[in-house]
Amino acid sequence: MNFAQLLFPDFSLILCGYLLCRYTALGRSVWQSVETLVYFFLFPVLLFHSIVKSPIDLGAASSLIGAGLSLGLCAIALSYSLPYWPFLGKRLDARDHAASAQIGFRFNSFIALALAERLAGPEGLLMISMLIGVCVPLFNIGAVWPMARHSNTGFLRELVRNPLILATGSGLIANLSGLQIPQWLDPSISRIGASSLALGLMAAGAGMQLDTLRHGKLLGLSVLTLKHLALPLIALGMSHIFQLNPLQTTVLLAFSALPTASTCYVLAARMGYNGPYVAALVTLSTLSGMLSLPFALGVLNTLILK
Repeated sequence: MNFAQLLFPDFSLILCGYLLCRYTALGRSVWQSVETLVYFFLFPVLLFHSIVKSPIDLGAASSLIGAGLSLGLCAIALSYSLPYWPFLGKRLDARDHAASAQIGFRFNSFIALALAERLAGPEGLLMISMLIGVCVPLFNIGAVWPMARHSNTGFLRELVRNPLILATGSGLIANLSGLQIPQWLDPSISRIGASSLALGLMAAGAGMQLDTLRHGKLLGLSVLTLKHLALPLIALGMSHIFQLNPLQTTVLLAFSALPTASTCYVLAARMGYNGPYVAALVTLSTLSGMLSLPFALGVLNTLILK
């Protein structure tokens, strides 16, 4: 499989968003509105639709869900263990670490859904939607709790207002209850979902910035190494432990190597932390995904399928 060709559509849209934001009248204020529209409406509709439209076999999916949750717990533990590492902990700023540790385990759902559909069609889209459904609450708790400890913002309030959690939770309930979207409504919902992928990827590109990364380079290097090197290797181990089939393994490896969530910046800034620094790390993670995804899907996937 030509992974450069596979990943080109996603990263070309990211580049398109970056160029439009920097060199046209469609500046950052425009893309902030686009990102809000995608995050609070278009993308939750896509998640809900992708989960509801295909019956879920919990028995068959349990191994993938277990592997995804185990991978997530390992990622959170590693990210928050950085201050306790020899020769590293004393060099890390505590507040910057609290805000940027989420870079090491959160993921860009826009890229996840777009990539999964090209990797494995509707079945891959369902698998990645299930991983998103179970991991978004876990990762949001992991991201919000340490920042909430140092601020006056309660993390439960942040969780119950998260549109991704609401969409995936309601989608799983509807699926397991046997509810279906009316046939006459399905084409409209499908088009909403398709628009969310393109606009979400372009918004991720529009949000890229590096000019604020003048300090905390050691912290940034540490969380990005965890995200883009350690996690794919852990995912490789999880696929063995949970005895995943080839398709599940491919989806899990892709999930592990995704760039971090663009909303890391929004969360850090909203809770009173160093938003520009986190935004710079999000940009570097997006760029690093161009290397980690071919590494996970090409090198590691080839090793496990032998």
